[in-house]
Formats: sequence, C-alpha cells, structure tokens
Amino acid sequence: MVSNVEVSPLTGIFEEDKVFIDFGEHEGKSILEVADTLPEFYDFLVSEKSNGKCSIKRAKDKSFRLHLAHNPL
Repeated sequence: MVSNVEVSPLTGIFEEDKVFIDFGEHEGKSILEVADTLPEFYDFLVSEKSNGKCSIKRAKDKSFRLHLAHNPL
C-alpha cells in the first residue's frame, strides 16, 4: 500500500512547520515560514542540504532544529 506522505526537499518526512532554523538572523523561524516569506533563502538551504551541509537534530526541548556545517554569510 502506498502512503500519501508529502516529503519536503529540505526536511524530508518532518513537517516544515515543526523544524526551526538554529542559526543566523533567521534563528527560531520555522522552515515553513522561511519557505513562504524568503523563497531565495529556502532554495539556498535546499542547495546546502543536497551538498550534505544541513542536518536536523532534536533539541533538549524535543523540537527539531536545522543546523548547517558552516554559517551562511
């Protein structure tokens, strides 16, 4: 049986409103908010993920945080 689960190009199976940026001027914003308001930055993050420079980690408060191997300029 095939499931109709949407897969994000950035967060995979995690819902984009449940993953928050953990760096820079956009720290604390959800990926969904960034996708809606800053599409160029979202595309940058997708590019960084495809280069293996992004990871999602679970924080102590059980939220999901997006990290980069290096901070963007």
